[in-house]
Amino acid sequence: MKQIIRTLEWKKNYLEILDQSSLPAIERYINLRTIEEVYKAIKTLKIRGAPAIGLAASFGLLLAAKKVYKKERNEFFDTMKKSIKFIKGCRPTAFNLFYGVDRLQSIIENNSMLTPSEIVAKMEDECKKMFDEDLESCSAIAKHGEKLIKNGMRILTHCNAGALATSGIGTALAPIYLASEKGKDLTVFVDETRPVLQGARLTMWELKKAGIKSILICDNMAGFLMKQGKIDLVITGADRIARNGDTANKIGTYSVAVLAKHHKIPFYVAAPFSTFDFSLSDGTRIPIEHRDGEEIECIMGKRITPTHIYVYNPAFDITPFSLIAGFITEKGIFSPSDLTKLKK
Repeated sequence: MKQIIRTLEWKKNYLEILDQSSLPAIERYINLRTIEEVYKAIKTLKIRGAPAIGLAASFGLLLAAKKVYKKERNEFFDTMKKSIKFIKGCRPTAFNLFYGVDRLQSIIENNSMLTPSEIVAKMEDECKKMFDEDLESCSAIAKHGEKLIKNGMRILTHCNAGALATSGIGTALAPIYLASEKGKDLTVFVDETRPVLQGARLTMWELKKAGIKSILICDNMAGFLMKQGKIDLVITGADRIARNGDTANKIGTYSVAVLAKHHKIPFYVAAPFSTFDFSLSDGTRIPIEHRDGEEIECIMGKRITPTHIYVYNPAFDITPFSLIAGFITEKGIFSPSDLTKLKK
């Protein structure tokens, strides 16, 4: 499939990313040259989406390694140890971040007899490999998921799990892009996704750019549309999936899943293999990131609430496996009971 958006690109000595915090008003790329800049970009949502976060964090660790590989061996390994801990502390929920950094950590530990220069070369190769793997995963998810989409379907999605969240064409939006490319007539209903409006700002921007018919709705409208018979299918992305299929995704996903179950509408989760955390038995063990209350108090920099109030702002919720019809992965579509087939 044709690449619609270039979210991030490695430029040998720096990482170039599309600044998602400025969308849709301004389409601009920024260069990240240190692990600290990568950390800040992830933390401030300049780059977001589980697969993209995983890749950015991995390249951030590579930048840290490139900065010290010419120094004394002990200093190199000490810096790597500290950098791994630092970047892992960025955002706790998205498992792809830990998956990518752990792969680089294995490269460092398994090649400790080599020179730092040789280790850095292997780290760079591994980062490029992960980038390409994500590209391929997106394409495979598109092919498997597209089979679920029938001509004339109306599909609801929540948050942004498109090209902006990956190195490729996305996860939840990937089947939609392919179905549209094949000429299927479809309509995408896009939840605005409070409090940071990833649906309104990012998913609508993507779908408009791709020329796909899309309709923006407030988050609290989804149930009414389902009752009216205007939604045929729900597809969302994921940030971490436990061994039993419980799924962490952007706050509001659980509500959509409950509504879909009540109205007998199939609810699917699209995610690559790197999002599955088989070390966790269920969703109660998934760490949930809590973000600054200002995200709720303000919209695009403008305050909408009184000052000095209490705010509760979890960035994600957990959808239990019982509400999920299946997982669209690069390996195929699996029911929650089939997840043992995906074990590493």
